[in-house]
Amino acid sequence: MISVVLLGAGNVATHLFKAFNKAEQVTVKQWFNRTVKPLQPYKNEVEITNDIQALKEVNLYILAVSDDAVAELSEALPFSDRFVVHTSGSVNVHDLDKKHRRGVLYPLQTFSKDVDMDFKNVPFCIEALDKKDLPLLKYVANAVGSPHYKINTEQRQILHLSAVFINNFTNQLYRIAHEITDEKNIDFDILKPLILETAKKVQEVSPYMAQTGPAKRYDKKTIKKHLKLIENDLYKEIYDMLTKSIQKTHGRKKL
Repeated sequence: MISVVLLGAGNVATHLFKAFNKAEQVTVKQWFNRTVKPLQPYKNEVEITNDIQALKEVNLYILAVSDDAVAELSEALPFSDRFVVHTSGSVNVHDLDKKHRRGVLYPLQTFSKDVDMDFKNVPFCIEALDKKDLPLLKYVANAVGSPHYKINTEQRQILHLSAVFINNFTNQLYRIAHEITDEKNIDFDILKPLILETAKKVQEVSPYMAQTGPAKRYDKKTIKKHLKLIENDLYKEIYDMLTKSIQKTHGRKKL
């Protein structure tokens, strides 16, 4: 049985708590946040605290906080030579205070507090400065049913950058499409099967091979019609930029 203290009250911390709470091999001994109000809904399931001096001794301390808070919080921890990890995709493992045994437990997934998450679909990127600490991170990942990959800081930062393109930027494109359809009283749900099929396709073939559409076909008339239909100047720029990117990727000349 691995004992854990969670630090932070955001989306990642909340989902980790729920996953650990279901796991037989992991127990959350304590949940810390600088303000306890966000933790109140869980006070009957775990000990909650905002007193950093009162943290219990456990096998693993998980800092599931904002990127900017990692270094400061790790420095503030009132102990040394214990295993402390952060969950960030972009923060260097060396940003953790050197008084600790340091590592990373990065769940590469998008989290929203009110959306349930099956951790079988949450790969963990793990890193430890001392290789003796790696088995513990593997154990934690296995306990919640997650695949895990030994990834160094540089690789993890590249994965995080790629994830921003895949998730955050793609979601913004969904939002733009939602706005465009709403303006013309069109039900956005009509597009949802296309969203699912697009995601499904790249499970079978590479994104390069999956590409279709007027940009790849160099369909100038359709492209001009689309640009004329777009009323928002910023969205025109995005459409034009992505069109040129697709054409460059697939060997098409610039418009």
